Formats: sequence, C-alpha cells, structure tokens
Amino acid sequence: QVQLVESGGGLVQAGGSLRLSCAASGLTFVTYAMGWFRQAPGKEREFVATISRKGGITAYADSVKGRFMISRDNAKNTVYLQMTSLKPEDSAVYYCASRYTVIGGPSGDAYDYWGRGTQVTVSS
Repeated sequence: QVQLVESGGGLVQAGGSLRLSCAASGLTFVTYAMGWFRQAPGKEREFVATISRKGGITAYADSVKGRFMISRDNAKNTVYLQMTSLKPEDSAVYYCASRYTVIGGPSGDAYDYWGRGTQVTVSS
C-alpha cells in the first residue's frame, strides 16, 4: 500500500521560511518522480514544483521560482520543499504526489499517488 505523508506545515509570518517533508512508503521511491502541488480555499489545485527520479532535474511554477526549492533523499524515501520569502498568497494546503516516470511535469492528473496534505498559512 503506497503512502505519502506530508509534514512541516504551519503558521508563519510573511517573509519567513518553512520546510515541508513528504515521506513515501510502499513504493520503490527512486523509480518515481515527485511533485508538490497546492490548493487554496476556493481555488483550483496548482503545480508548485517537481523533481526527477534521481534529483537531477527540477522545475517550478513561475510564482515560486527563486523562493522555493525541491529536493529529495532517495535513501530516506523523502522529498522536501524548502520555502523562503513566503507571501500570504502562498497560503494553501500543500500536497506531494508521485508519478512513475523520469520527470513528473506540472499536470496533477498525470500523478499516480497523493498525500493528504499539510496546511501552510502565511500571515501578513
């Protein structure tokens, strides 16, 4: 049974930082590209970042480029999202997802498994 469990969310002031983690189990982690997505109340889910199976290729949404960094530790079956210079508009539930391919891409529909999410709230 595949499980993706996010952690690290919370309340932070604008300009602050958070690091999200997503621990994977029940799959051969190194064979999956990983992605982070987010969904704010009343809005559609949006792509945040993705990382290739071995971590050599990353891609970001324009809205987070230069502020967020995705990384992974295949020995720990964990993907991370380091978020800096946070803005109130970054507030959302953040989800990690896995896709059985080299690089995941920005389309959430292409991902195979999803976590339950972790709430990030950025106060102004």
